[in-house]
Amino acid sequence: MAPWSTYRQAAGIGAAALATVLLVTACGGESGGSDSAATAPAGPNTVALINGGKITTCTNIPYEPFQFNQGDKVVGFDVDIVDLVAKKLGVTQDIVDIDFAAIKSGAALNSRKCDVAAAGMTITDERKQNLLFSEPYFDATQALMAKKGSGVTSLDDVKAKNLKLGAQASTTGLDYVKGKGFEPIEFADSPKELLGLQTGQADVIVQDLPVVLTWLKKPEIGAKFEQVASLDTGEQYGIGMKKDNTALKKVIDEVLAAAKSDGTYNAIYKKWFGTEPGAATGGASDGATTGESPATTGTESPAAGS
Repeated sequence: MAPWSTYRQAAGIGAAALATVLLVTACGGESGGSDSAATAPAGPNTVALINGGKITTCTNIPYEPFQFNQGDKVVGFDVDIVDLVAKKLGVTQDIVDIDFAAIKSGAALNSRKCDVAAAGMTITDERKQNLLFSEPYFDATQALMAKKGSGVTSLDDVKAKNLKLGAQASTTGLDYVKGKGFEPIEFADSPKELLGLQTGQADVIVQDLPVVLTWLKKPEIGAKFEQVASLDTGEQYGIGMKKDNTALKKVIDEVLAAAKSDGTYNAIYKKWFGTEPGAATGGASDGATTGESPATTGTESPAAGS
């Protein structure tokens, strides 16, 4: 479980409460009341939050091991990282489950559904047009997954064998294989993508390597399927914010830098991936293999995307 409490958004929050802005000092000390929040602008050392006493995170559940349900809580690597920010601000984290397309487009942030977006989201030039990103907090890569004994070791094999390739919609994995000349079958989310592989709708799928490795930790999946290639795409994840929210970006970047300096980041990383950052995994590679090996973390299949 996450080291600090994480709460789901309460169903009874009214529209007026959603519109209230709380000014919180970046050091997590004092907070202003609703009257002052309505008139006082956010200065360089303050952070404007849409809900009093909370930092609200938009994500797309499940995307194990980054965020997924464990009992009545949402847990995962991204959850623990944002909890560090919440602790710095002296607030708690509230999580909103929302479509990934609305996250990467900036629509969820612009409509004030959340303060930050943490959903295993790759930083891209296109997304930078709609979002303000934190400094990168995770180095990612893609992987190919297929039935054991498929003989596939690369995208070239997929093409040569005329196999059906599947990818999750709205993700960088989809963009990557399209850039290589493929027209993959698109699945709305990663559980549907995995099901598509299991039912033969696709012969091979492309997905973030940590997600693939988490799937393969499950005995019923690992017995029949395997990672057949790692695609070194040079991706990095970032936490998204509204374009003008430089005060929050400053706090998040400071928190990330401190966590990497004092060992907190490595501890959270090892908790969810079972190894230190930068450890390599096995499997064939279309380029350098730079993935991470997740620890077994529950029973749900991932849904969000990179």
